[in-house]
Amino acid sequence: MQYPLHPTQDLCGDWTLALSPTVPDVTPSRPADLDAAGLDTLPARVPGNFELDLLAAGRIEEPFVGMNIAGLQPFEGHHVWYARTFEAHRLPGHEAALRFEGLDCVADVFLNGHLVGSADNALISHEFDVDGELRDGANELLVHLSPALEAAARYDYPPSAAAMAANYESLYIRKAPSSYGWDIMPRALSGGLWRPVTLVQRPAEHLDTLFLRTLSADAGHASLLLHYTFTRADLAARYEIEIVGEGESGRFEHRTRALFSAGRLGFGVDQPALWWPKGRGDQHLYRVSVRLLRDGEEIDRAEFRHGIRTVALDRTSITDQQGSGEFCFRVNGERLFVLGTNWVPADAYHSRDAARLPRMLELLDEVGCNLVRCWGGNVYENDAFYDRCDELGVLVWQDFALACAVYPQDDDFATRVAVEARAVVRRLREHACLALWAGDNECDQAYDWNALGNPNRNRLTREVLPGVLAVEDPGRTYLPSSPYIDEVAYAAGARLTTEDHLWGPRDAFKSDYYRGALCHFASEMGYHGCPAPESVRRFISPDKLWPPDNEEWLLHATSPVPGVNLYDYRIALMQTQIRSYFGVDAPDLETFAELSQWVQAEAFKFFVESFRGAKWRRTGIVWWNLIDGWPQFSDAVVDYYFTPKRAFHTLKIVQQPLLVMMREPADGGRDVVACNDTREDLELTWRVCDVDSGAEVLAGKTVAAGDAVTVLGRILVTAEARCYRCEWRAKGVEGRNHYVAAETPVDVGRFRGWMVGMER
Repeated sequence: MQYPLHPTQDLCGDWTLALSPTVPDVTPSRPADLDAAGLDTLPARVPGNFELDLLAAGRIEEPFVGMNIAGLQPFEGHHVWYARTFEAHRLPGHEAALRFEGLDCVADVFLNGHLVGSADNALISHEFDVDGELRDGANELLVHLSPALEAAARYDYPPSAAAMAANYESLYIRKAPSSYGWDIMPRALSGGLWRPVTLVQRPAEHLDTLFLRTLSADAGHASLLLHYTFTRADLAARYEIEIVGEGESGRFEHRTRALFSAGRLGFGVDQPALWWPKGRGDQHLYRVSVRLLRDGEEIDRAEFRHGIRTVALDRTSITDQQGSGEFCFRVNGERLFVLGTNWVPADAYHSRDAARLPRMLELLDEVGCNLVRCWGGNVYENDAFYDRCDELGVLVWQDFALACAVYPQDDDFATRVAVEARAVVRRLREHACLALWAGDNECDQAYDWNALGNPNRNRLTREVLPGVLAVEDPGRTYLPSSPYIDEVAYAAGARLTTEDHLWGPRDAFKSDYYRGALCHFASEMGYHGCPAPESVRRFISPDKLWPPDNEEWLLHATSPVPGVNLYDYRIALMQTQIRSYFGVDAPDLETFAELSQWVQAEAFKFFVESFRGAKWRRTGIVWWNLIDGWPQFSDAVVDYYFTPKRAFHTLKIVQQPLLVMMREPADGGRDVVACNDTREDLELTWRVCDVDSGAEVLAGKTVAAGDAVTVLGRILVTAEARCYRCEWRAKGVEGRNHYVAAETPVDVGRFRGWMVGMER
C-alpha cells in the first residue's frame, strides 16, 4: 500500500561515509565530528552498502570476482557512519519525521547533534519524529551503524536455539539470514542505508492506517470492507471517510461519518471486475482513493490499487500412497494448478535490488509462472515487486524472514518478531497478489536436524505470528512453516506432509526419491546447472577456470567461509550429475557448462512434467530458482548477469498453458497427454515424430479438456534409445516439446543430435 500523499523530501544521493574498527572517544553526532575525530571519510551513495562506496573509491577490488568477497571479512567489525546536510522548509501545521526504509542494521540517528531514534532491524522501515529538532533551513544528519556481530555477541545462546554453522550470529539479529553465508549466497555481512531516506511532513490531522479487504467475490457481487484509523485534533468537528474506486468496467463511491478516529466502512460492488492469476483471466485493479474530510473539506488523502478476489488454500495435514490428502490453492473459488519459482536475494548487496527488479520480473513473466515464493532467508522485497506481481497476475507466497534455524523463544525476541511482522503485514496486505503468509522456511525441519523435538512448541510461528495476522490481516491463509509439520504430521512422520521440499540425493533426477514422493505440492525442487562459460570468466580468475577443484569454484559454489567445509560438495555434485546422465567426465569448461546445462534442463523438464502430468493428484510445483543473487554455480536457471541457462528455455516450453508431453513408462508404454491449464476445452491437432528419422509415430485430433489432463495416445516402450518430438496446434497457437526415451547413460553425441533436430 502507498503512504498517504504527504509532502516528502528525498534525502537520497550524495552522502559522506566513514568507517573505523573502534568508536572515537567522543561519539560523533554531527557530520563535522567525523573529521574532528580523525576518521577517514569518503563519498557515499544512498541507497547504498558501504562496500560499494569502498569499491567506487578504489579502496577494494570487485567483491564478486575470485576470492575478493572473502577478503572483506575484517570489515564485519567496523563501525560505519553516514552523514549529510540538507535544507528543509517547515510547513505550518505539519509534523515532521525522518523515514529510513532500510537501516542495516543496529543504528543511532542524529539530527542537528541530537539523538532522534535508534533501530535494530534492517528488514523494516523506521520512522523517527523530528518535529522538535528539524530546522527551517540547514540541517545536519548523521547515522551511526554498529557492527551486527558486536550486537550478536551480547546475547545468550541457549541449547534450545540452533542454526547452521555459519549462521549462529544471525539468530538474534534481524537482517537477511542469508547475508551470513548460505549455500546459495556469499557471506556479505554488510551495512548501509540500503533503501531510500526521506523527510516526511504530514498534517496534524491525517490518515494513519488503511486496509481494504475483499470479504467475498463472484462475477455478480463482491463485499468489501475498509478499515481505517486517523489522527484528529478537534473532538467537536465533523469527520468523514470517503472511498472512491475506478475500474475498467465500473466505479464505486461511498462516504461515512467517522464518529471516532478508528472505524470500518462496508459496502458492495455489483458486477465487479475480478482479479485473476496469470492464465485464468485479467488482472483488474481498481484505482482507489480514500479521503479524510473535516466539516466537508478534504484534509488528507491516500491512493492505492485494489484487486477484488478471494484466495484460499485447501489443505490436509498428511497424505498417503493413494493421494488422499490435499494442498490446493483456490482463487475466486476455482482450483489453481501452480507453476511457480522461488525468489531469493536479488543481490548480495541489497541496495542494488531495486535496479535489478525490472529485468528479474520480466524473466518471471516470460517463463510462465503464476506464483512466486518469497523465500524466508531473504529481505522483504521492494513495493515495486508486489506492484508488478499485482499487474502480472503472479501470486505471492510470502515467508517471514526466518530460515533453517530454531530461533530464540524468549519474550524480548518474540516481541521484536511481532513488531517486524506487524510492519511487514501492514505494508503488504493490500496487494491482490499476496496469497499466503508462511511463518518461516524449513524451521519445522530444523527441530529434527538439531534433535530438538516437536516443532509445534515454536511460539514464534504457532503464537506470535498468527497472533499478529489475526489482528492485522484476518482471513489471509497462514502456514506456520514450509514444510509445515503440524501435530498430525509429526505423529505420522514428516515425509507424509502434503507440501514438501524435494531435494533428495540430487544425482539421478529420475530416481525413486523423486518418482516416489508423496506430496501434492512441492514448494522447493531444483537441480544444478553451470552458468555459460562467458559468465564464468567474469567471476573466476583466468588461472582458476579449469579444473574446478580450487578455492574460487568452491567459494562461488557457494561455500561461504574458505577453509571450512560447509557446502563443499556442490562442485563434485555437478560432476556426478553429468556422469549420472551422460556417463562421461567433462574435459574442459565449455563441455562442462554444456553438459551441465543439458542435464539441468532435462531435470527441470522432468520435475515440471511429472507434476503437470499428474494433475490434480499433484497441485503445484515451485521450482528452485529463477536467478542468482551473485555470480555462482547453482540451481538458478538464469545467472547473475541475466544470461539464461538452457533450463530457462525448457521451462518456457513446459510451463505453457497447453502442453503436449509424454509420461514416464508404465505397463510397457508411454502415454502421450495434453495438459490444459485453461478453463476451456480446446480443439487440438497433434502428432509425435521420431527426431532421428522424422517419421510420424502417432497423431490425431481431439479435444483437450479444460483444467485437466487428456490422454491422447500411447507409444510402446522399445529397447532402442530414441527422442520424440511432440507438436500441436490449438486456437492458432503452435507448440513443440520433446521426450528423451533412453536409459542412462545417454550417448552425448546422439543427445546433441536430438537437440539440434528439435531446433530445426
